[in-house]
Amino acid sequence: MKILLIAATTGYQVREFGDAARRMGIDLVLATDRCHVLDNPWGDDAFPVRFEDPAANLDALAARGPFDGIVALGDHPAYVAALAAEKFGLPFSSPQAVAASKDKYIARERFRAAGLLVPEFRRLPLDSDPCQASRSAHYPCVLKPLGLSGSRGVIRANSPGEFEAAFGRIKKLLEWEHEDALQVEDFIPGREYALEGLVTGGRLQVLALFDKPDPLDGPFFEETIYLTPSREPIDIQAAIHKATQRAVEALGLVQGPIHAEMRVNREGVWMLEVAARPIGGLCSRVLKFEPAASLEEVILRHALGEDLRHLRLAAGAHGVMMIPIPRAGVYAGVDGLERAKEVTGVEDIVIAAKEGQQLLPLPEGNSYLGFIFARGPSPGSVEVALRNSHAQLEFRLTQALPVVR
Repeated sequence: MKILLIAATTGYQVREFGDAARRMGIDLVLATDRCHVLDNPWGDDAFPVRFEDPAANLDALAARGPFDGIVALGDHPAYVAALAAEKFGLPFSSPQAVAASKDKYIARERFRAAGLLVPEFRRLPLDSDPCQASRSAHYPCVLKPLGLSGSRGVIRANSPGEFEAAFGRIKKLLEWEHEDALQVEDFIPGREYALEGLVTGGRLQVLALFDKPDPLDGPFFEETIYLTPSREPIDIQAAIHKATQRAVEALGLVQGPIHAEMRVNREGVWMLEVAARPIGGLCSRVLKFEPAASLEEVILRHALGEDLRHLRLAAGAHGVMMIPIPRAGVYAGVDGLERAKEVTGVEDIVIAAKEGQQLLPLPEGNSYLGFIFARGPSPGSVEVALRNSHAQLEFRLTQALPVVR
């Protein structure tokens, strides 16, 4: 069996899929946008694909096939995968559906047309007068790029002055992103959740529903802790599942993994996004399934057309903490790592930052210091383990205070 994997980089997530494919005896063909000039620059035999012109190399890519399935990691790779799947006759969502899923304005329009709860929203060109635009905004509001993910560039504004400042920051951030507008929408109060799922023939199968116990009220929206199974009542979980299914249908997604984000308050479930890809980075390590399988193995099996309706999340509770970057600086190391690993319930800690690396927090940044993984008998015990472990870590960042917690 041969599966085409399309990804933007060869980072942690690609290696996780590579390891899973080897365990399963699958021939994994990697296509990335890293370098189309040098021949095999990273020694991984990856096929070069130009994300700015994704259809250009598909004929040449066909020579690496035939393929039995296709998987994409990331929003831009998902669109390339949709084009490739359409050309190669592989099951996947359409390019139109994937494009809608990664554009916040189009997604909001489709959610509204489907009768889902949506805030007031509008598309604001980057050449607009922010002072004038700020006068017509409802406060609090949120300004956000249309195509970035991971809360990058998402800023809450509580006043016209904050609106103008947020507009300026986002406009500067988008100078190299080929975007000509941002989105302004009313702030949605409530608790936030994430859902990991598989879509098969347009029907959603929930793999995990994550609670986000930290309040995400701004001014920036940096995610930290994910916990599963959810501690919400069954009726709330069912409402989230139903709303996500409706959102999947509204976007036209029919095949492949999805990662959805939503907020819940007294009015109901408000869909933030449904991405046509799995959860990013190393976060997938938090999920283990019965019969024994990682999320990567599950996604590869799904790409091959296996029936996974029997799949269940492993017993117990599972959690991950994405360690936030507290301020801009150059990473110089971490103290307390061994103490942090000894906290009861902690399974592993991965420090992703490298010494000498320039770090930038949200809203401009797009990375984390690392990840803490924990398991236990209940979501509460896992949350305590994650917080206690994080409290042991002292990160050294130069060009500012020498030690931060």
